[in-house]
Amino acid sequence: MPIRLSRTLRDALAEAGRPLYGGWITTGSPVVAEIMAGSGLDWVLIDMEHAPNGLESVLAQLYAVSGYEVTPVVRVPIGETVIIKQVLDLGAQNILVPMVSTPEQARAVAEAAQYPPFGRRGVGSALARSARWNRVEGYLADGADHVSVFVQIETLDGVANARAIAETPGVDGVFVGPSDLAAAMGLLGMQTHPDVTAQVRRAFAGVTAAGKPVGVNAFDPNQAMAYVREGAAFLLVGADAALLARGSEALADRFIGSPHDETSRGGY
Repeated sequence: MPIRLSRTLRDALAEAGRPLYGGWITTGSPVVAEIMAGSGLDWVLIDMEHAPNGLESVLAQLYAVSGYEVTPVVRVPIGETVIIKQVLDLGAQNILVPMVSTPEQARAVAEAAQYPPFGRRGVGSALARSARWNRVEGYLADGADHVSVFVQIETLDGVANARAIAETPGVDGVFVGPSDLAAAMGLLGMQTHPDVTAQVRRAFAGVTAAGKPVGVNAFDPNQAMAYVREGAAFLLVGADAALLARGSEALADRFIGSPHDETSRGGY
């Protein structure tokens, strides 16, 4: 009996009547991934760039979240053809590729995620979870329908090229990373600095002018809502490790008194 795959993030964004709010999974734990998936969030990001994740742990987390009404996205560590192929063959239907600053880089990513003749994704669906071992009817012919590709802008060059990157065939949307953008601007750890948020808005303008959805990382609730007003269609608004860290600190502070200095926390 043919199996139907879940809708992609591209489709979820197209069908949504509001921004989609997501949670970052950075611990590498399938248990934590399942907890996040069952929280009511719209999407989750399984991270391979800044988290202790390899192919096996990503596969375990894809299994863990698969029973919930949540859209999983896997961020690969780099836009490398073999890594993209392997992650797609695990059954990831949505990928996010970091540090894309030019349309040429965006095109290479898009080609790596699609089969020939447009792309250069290796063909192994009969052996892979992606096509459920050939139980998804017509997977090879309809491969592009089952996969959505998002790229991440994190540099000033990326901001300047935002529209061209978003217009790249095969790119379904763009995600802006204020933390690395702040670092590139000499404002390390100051992702809500007015100069940084101005560049984020500039990237937004380029992506929306291309008719593609734009997303952003924003853990500060006020900043998140400001980005929504400025056109963000999907956002990361929290991370498992940060929720656990802040929650355990609050618990310690309530019963013991916490030594942690709020001003010492930068980055995400």
